[in-house]
Amino acid sequence: MSKDAYTSYGYLPEDERFDKIKLASEFNRVAPYEGALTVDEKARAEKLMRENITVSLHDHPVRFPDDMRQTTEYNRTGRQHTAFAGLRKSGMTVIFDNMMDGTACVTGNAPWRWLDIITDIGMRLADIAHQDEVTVIRTIADIEDAHRNSKIGLVFGLEASTPIENEIDRLDVLYGLGIRQIGIAYSDSNALGCGLNERVDSGLTDFGRRAVKRMNALGMAIDISHSSDQTGIDACKESSAPVFMTHAGARAIWPIKRMKGDDALKAVAETGGIIGISAAPHTTLSHAHPQHSIDSVMDHLLYCIDLVGIEHMAFGPDTLYGDHVGLHTVFSSLLKTAFSEAPPFERVKYVDGLENPTENFWNIAGWLVKNGFSDENIVALLGGNIMRALQEIWVK
Repeated sequence: MSKDAYTSYGYLPEDERFDKIKLASEFNRVAPYEGALTVDEKARAEKLMRENITVSLHDHPVRFPDDMRQTTEYNRTGRQHTAFAGLRKSGMTVIFDNMMDGTACVTGNAPWRWLDIITDIGMRLADIAHQDEVTVIRTIADIEDAHRNSKIGLVFGLEASTPIENEIDRLDVLYGLGIRQIGIAYSDSNALGCGLNERVDSGLTDFGRRAVKRMNALGMAIDISHSSDQTGIDACKESSAPVFMTHAGARAIWPIKRMKGDDALKAVAETGGIIGISAAPHTTLSHAHPQHSIDSVMDHLLYCIDLVGIEHMAFGPDTLYGDHVGLHTVFSSLLKTAFSEAPPFERVKYVDGLENPTENFWNIAGWLVKNGFSDENIVALLGGNIMRALQEIWVK
């Protein structure tokens, strides 16, 4: 089978693929974004994408069911389908792939079980091993090799450390299985610290402090996107390496709990870390652009650049292949997207310009070109800043 023809779990007999659920299309699910670039602007954006290492700090490059209500049934098969065809057209070098995460209900109705996470990792690795265009990234050299050979690299990560429970050596196990980035908590608190959904922000626990030190020793990137502000600040103080906020935005621009306060944003920068601006539906809105689009997302970027400096900024769009708004609806009790306290806004069916991993970075590069960013700053935002931080975080 040619690499262009490979689809997920194509190595299995048809009756073992559990592929009766119709999956969302990787192309043309929604109307294309109209960025209004001139011919020269489009050419410059495409050249910058082709010639430089481009990194998404947070995405889910997998196909979900066309009907999001079937997601639990789909995930119970243990077989999330990597969107190989869509990734070939994405222009990206590396994607921090956060897999099933809060939807990992393989063996039950609650996410974050250890066995479910291990199943997810193992099945994805087995699938990726049967083609040769998408590769798993574990080192800086792997990224450079992927760029040199025009491959797409996936960095496996988890949005929360919840599955380790109180067993710190499980961090080592996850590292051995290829995990190179992990969050402290996902909305709800766990043994490491307080999630952003809690009423009382209790910060990082003593076990969490030990875990941060172990992550540093392993060379595992720490993510505080779904942690409470105080937990994130505590983790930054405890860490001897740069810390990531892989997918978030500024609460000063859109005042919901899912966004981060200035102190938490500054704490990341003080470690030498990186803030990836998110585009998950109905999160990174702004008063200037309350109908969620790439322009809303960029309002958060511009604010954070003024606050902490462009050298600490990147993008973690947090997109997938399928109806992301529908996913939030189906998993609202688990994902806790925290929109109830938001100012009035117009709900959208998708985020125009940042709907899936195939289109994201082409449109980001185009927007940056259109809005007067220099080549140097665009290269930094597209991946250069992340590469600099990884040099300090990962094992050489």
